[in-house]
Amino acid sequence: MVQTPTSPAEIAAAWQRERPGTPTDSIEIVTPIWRLAKMFADDRARVLRAAGIDAATLDLLSVIRRSGPPYRLSTRELARRTLVTAGAISQRVARAERAGLIRRAPGDTGPRSVAVSLTDEGHALIERSVDSVLGREASLVAGLAPAERATLADLLEKLTADVRDRMARPAP
Repeated sequence: MVQTPTSPAEIAAAWQRERPGTPTDSIEIVTPIWRLAKMFADDRARVLRAAGIDAATLDLLSVIRRSGPPYRLSTRELARRTLVTAGAISQRVARAERAGLIRRAPGDTGPRSVAVSLTDEGHALIERSVDSVLGREASLVAGLAPAERATLADLLEKLTADVRDRMARPAP
């Protein structure tokens, strides 16, 4: 009986054994990225539950908080910065407003413009949450030396840009 491969190198070798010539160059890069993404996502979900906030609300409040005083952005700018649709922003804003975390007001760019700002409660929640999330994630990558983290960040940025460019082109 063949042992089930678990490491990316073992998976690539098994494919080469079973299907010689199969392109396996990506396995030792993509598989660890998928595994890390799952581990980070699961851990972040646990931290967020403990902090009393969900990922969508964290994203919304974080974007507003990072904008600086007066912690106010238009819904259009929120959609642009969070990379979600206007409809998704509308739902997030409505939920956060019901929870007392943000307030809506008429915007400055036209009659249909809406500005969203943090309430004191929303500001306090994002301050606590961002410390919990980023502190935990910093501890998770602490096994890499600062120079290794910088190199990895650079390589991931390069890979992300290249993959984005390649995906923008029609598939062969």
